[in-house]
Amino acid sequence: MVARLTPDQKVACSIHKWVKTVIPDLLLKKIKRNEEWELAKKQELEAAERKKYAKDYEVQEKELIQLKREAKLKGGFYVNPESKLLFIIRVRGINAMRPRTRKILQLLRLRQIFNGAFLKVNKATMNMLHLVEPHVTYGYPNPKIVRELIYKRSYGKLNKQRVALTDDAIIEQALGKFGIICVEDLIHEIMTVGPISRHHWVV
Repeated sequence: MVARLTPDQKVACSIHKWVKTVIPDLLLKKIKRNEEWELAKKQELEAAERKKYAKDYEVQEKELIQLKREAKLKGGFYVNPESKLLFIIRVRGINAMRPRTRKILQLLRLRQIFNGAFLKVNKATMNMLHLVEPHVTYGYPNPKIVRELIYKRSYGKLNKQRVALTDDAIIEQALGKFGIICVEDLIHEIMTVGPISRHHWVV
């Protein structure tokens, strides 16, 4: 019994034969090998960045512990330096909300209940928080919390569309011009309140 091909199948077979004729197997293998090398190189770079940032955070943590121990031995206590980063979560809806409060929440990009945002600590931010305090809760996150939030809940806007940050390629496409090419770079930028952290980071 001979099976007859549909017109679409005939076109697909013709294209396949043309590709096999025009692009030799060696060239296809070379292209595939180059792609694998680029992927491996990128993964190696990301691993190195992750290791470097982890080492920096570990050194900072050890220095903080040492300072606290020295202060305790001298009979005093060590006051932690004021954090530069805030994480805010909206905990109430729109019922019985004043227009001014609603406007401030929009400025903070907390448009829905349980939306969260990273903000730089300054006088203007603290003044706005005091005005909307019944509707939000906030605190000072550590690197572990920032990393978990970014990996589990974060999203960005790419081509005016909301996109979950599940792939480093998305971050590189949007923030590569700032030298941020992977999730670990983004986490470090947020933790250190870097130059591009003047924008709100929403999760």
